[in-house]
Amino acid sequence: MFHPTHKMTPQMPEASGDLSDLALDVFRKSASLGARLHPTTRKALVEFLQLTNSHYSNLIEGHYTHPVDIERAMNDDYAADSAVRNRQREARVHVEVQKIIEAKSEASEIRVCTSEFICLIHRLFYERLPKALWIVRNQETGEDQEVIPGHFRQAAVKIGRHIPPDPEEIAGLMQRFVEVYAPESHRGTDRLLAAAASHHRLAWIHPFLDGNGRVTRLFTGCYLIHSDMDGYGLWTISRGFARYRDRYVHHLADADAPRQGDVNGRGHLTQRGLDRFCRFFLETCLDQITFMGTLLDIDGMVDRLRGYIELRNQKMVPGVLPIKSEAFFLLREAFLAGEFARGEAARITGLGQRTARQVLRRLTDEGLLVSDTPKAPVRLAFSAATSRYWFPDLISE
Repeated sequence: MFHPTHKMTPQMPEASGDLSDLALDVFRKSASLGARLHPTTRKALVEFLQLTNSHYSNLIEGHYTHPVDIERAMNDDYAADSAVRNRQREARVHVEVQKIIEAKSEASEIRVCTSEFICLIHRLFYERLPKALWIVRNQETGEDQEVIPGHFRQAAVKIGRHIPPDPEEIAGLMQRFVEVYAPESHRGTDRLLAAAASHHRLAWIHPFLDGNGRVTRLFTGCYLIHSDMDGYGLWTISRGFARYRDRYVHHLADADAPRQGDVNGRGHLTQRGLDRFCRFFLETCLDQITFMGTLLDIDGMVDRLRGYIELRNQKMVPGVLPIKSEAFFLLREAFLAGEFARGEAARITGLGQRTARQVLRRLTDEGLLVSDTPKAPVRLAFSAATSRYWFPDLISE
């Protein structure tokens, strides 16, 4: 008798040397990314990139919120326009949920590839949103339905041409999903292939009434961290998927197709489509690692910090005033050393004590340098406002 879980076959891409080589390349290049960054600088950058990850994951859903507006939302500064405000809330929640689940994953408090964890992501996301955003309109019937946070959908849905499994099949499919894709069940490069395949299969199951795309991308991020992907967080898969959104959507749909002919595998779904999606997934990983590698080049970053101060003094940076050129030395020291004591400002800049303190005060007042207490050592702070100068092309405009 045909069992519903057979609908999710094939479960992995066909074994091929070049696909495994591609996966190995991802692991190696990700591990070397940011290797020269000071741990304090790296931590601050990863936290900032959570905002850009939210920006891009929501952008894939057609919801544009610039990281500047996400930062404002993180500080409870919301737009007056209700539509903009709701997008800010969605983006802020995405950041908050990412922090929570990645902390749980890194602390090994919960197994990543479980129905409980995936439902937790969904519940955390929706419980933080206004209930007005829980309402979803069925495109087929025009009926409004309410999302139940953390619970599988109880209604049949259609997403474009894709008709996801019936509601009564979801629990069984998710159980099989966990059995097949748990990272503990895979070794070496197979873990990354499983991450790629599971990304599609979770989207294909479409377990929730709404929010599946964002939940799937948050899940995949945790899966990669849990799979010992050293360097993940300094690059994110969502930016790549958003940059190549049409290809992302195409490859997801391609892998949704049923098998046609004996040369296309033996499962219910297309083997070639899954293979193509997994290759696209890995190539997108490499693309993002390479892009961030160019931005995190130490010499290049130092040059951009110097250039930022020069542009300010040419009055070419909106919203800020010129500042002494020696401010560059303080930014550079924080970037390279992670942090420095406030009393070191004169030595670092070569300025007199009073002038050095004034320059340092300007940088801390503007939030370019931050500290845990007013007298504690200062470290570099990354923001959406400076990212266009420090990390060109990181954020879509």
